[in-house]
Amino acid sequence: MSGYYTIHDPLIERVLLTEEEIADICVRLGARITEDYRGKDLVLVSLLRGSLVFLADLSRRVELDVKLDFMAISSYGSAETVRIVKDLDEDVSGKHVLVVEDIVDTGLTLHYLLGVLAGRSPASLAVCTLLDRRARRIADVPIVYRGIEIPDVFVVGYGIDLGGRYRNLPYVAVVREEVMG
Repeated sequence: MSGYYTIHDPLIERVLLTEEEIADICVRLGARITEDYRGKDLVLVSLLRGSLVFLADLSRRVELDVKLDFMAISSYGSAETVRIVKDLDEDVSGKHVLVVEDIVDTGLTLHYLLGVLAGRSPASLAVCTLLDRRARRIADVPIVYRGIEIPDVFVVGYGIDLGGRYRNLPYVAVVREEVMG
């Protein structure tokens, strides 16, 4: 494992999850989702922008005809106050909705999103996340498909950014603690 950032970027401490490990997780989760949703009308919903990379890789491992849709949510004031800035294009009423997240942290945004989606009468509603950082959990959220639980560290890469940077890293890396204060 190498790459420009891991070699040259002083903000990155180490690689937490390699490209190969992420690929294995996508294969494992994709197989489970394929089995669980066979014969069902499935919509994979992703929150922009962080989950986009994971959604792209995961969806190619789901061996079903699925629809992809996207939402964007903005937090303002406190982290508990959020609003939808980009809504779904798809009507999810009567369909099986799987929310695909890059990382579940406090769970507050996801809790809000699940409440909004539940109000649209889907046939079922579940969550799939690549990373689960339970140490910071405030709101209890039901995660059916979990890639890996991570320690309480700040991570970047594979869609997750720091000030808009690092989203294009093909792996998940830990940011040095002194950078995050």
